[in-house]
Amino acid sequence: MLQRYLPADVPENREGAFLENFEKTTGGSGRLMLFAGDQKVEHLNNDFYGSGIPEEDNDPEHMFKIAQKAEIGVFATQFGLISAYGRDYGQIPYLVKLNSKTNLVPYTDKDPYSQQWLEVADIVRFKESSGLDIRGVGYTVYLGGEHEHAMLREAARIVHEAHLNGLLAVLWIYPKGIYVKDQHDPHLIAGAAGVGAALGADFVKLKVPYANGNFDPSLLKEATQAAGRTGVLCEGGDKVDEALFLAQLHEQIHIGKSRGNGTGRNIHQRPLKEAVRMADAIYAITVKNATVEEALKIAKGE
Repeated sequence: MLQRYLPADVPENREGAFLENFEKTTGGSGRLMLFAGDQKVEHLNNDFYGSGIPEEDNDPEHMFKIAQKAEIGVFATQFGLISAYGRDYGQIPYLVKLNSKTNLVPYTDKDPYSQQWLEVADIVRFKESSGLDIRGVGYTVYLGGEHEHAMLREAARIVHEAHLNGLLAVLWIYPKGIYVKDQHDPHLIAGAAGVGAALGADFVKLKVPYANGNFDPSLLKEATQAAGRTGVLCEGGDKVDEALFLAQLHEQIHIGKSRGNGTGRNIHQRPLKEAVRMADAIYAITVKNATVEEALKIAKGE
C-alpha cells in the first residue's frame, strides 16, 4: 500500500480532487490498471483488423464496450474518440491522450516527434461541459532523438498543468530513434524511468526490459527504483496466452516492483465477453493482489 501521494504543485484548492482521482483510479492500492486504447493512431489498423483478431475489434466502440463493462483504472484514448462515444459511455473513467503519431515513418530513417494535439485547459473545459469522468491526461515522449527537447518541454508543462487542475499525469516514455540500438535495454529503460520522475509524472509507461531477448522480472528493479515516487507501468505488448501474460504481470509487480500496467492488445483483440474477463483478471492482479491462479479463473470465466 502506497502512503498518501500528493505532489507539491497541486494547489490547496485542488488537493481534494487530485486525491480523489488517485484513490479511485488505483482502487486505494497505489497501482494503476491502464486500458490502453490509443493504437488507432499509433499502429493504424494493424492492431484491429487481420488474422486472429475478431471482426468486432475493428469498430472503435468495441473498446468502449469493454471499458464500460470491465474493472479498469482508466481507459486511455484520444480526445476525438471520447467526444464521439462519451455520451453513450458516461460511466467510464477516462484518461485523455494528448499526443499521438503513426508508425509509417521508420524510426531508423527519421527520429520521431509526437507533437501535442490539445492543451490541458481544453480537457478541463471538456470535463466540465460534458460531465464525463476524466481522471487525467497522458503524453508520449521519445527519448534519444533530435526532437526530444520539444517533447520534454511539452511533457513538463502537461504534468504541471494537470496537477494544477487536480488531474493525474501519465507519461509514455520510449527511447527510439537512429541512436537507440536496443529499446529493451534494462539500463536505458531505467534512464527513461528517471526522466519520468524528473518530469513529475504520477505514472510512467515503459518498455519491458529484456536480457538476451528474454523476460526477467528482476531486471525491472533498476527502473522502479530510479522512478522513485513515480509508478512504473509496463507495456502490454503483442497478444499472448492469458496464462503467460498474467504470470508475467504478477512477476513484474511482485518481483520487479512495478506499480501497474498499460495493456491494449491483450484485452481488445478478443471478443467482448472474453475481453472483459481478461481486463477483470488484469485488474485483480494489479489492484486486488490476486494470485495468478485466481486471475486465470477470472479470465476463463470459471
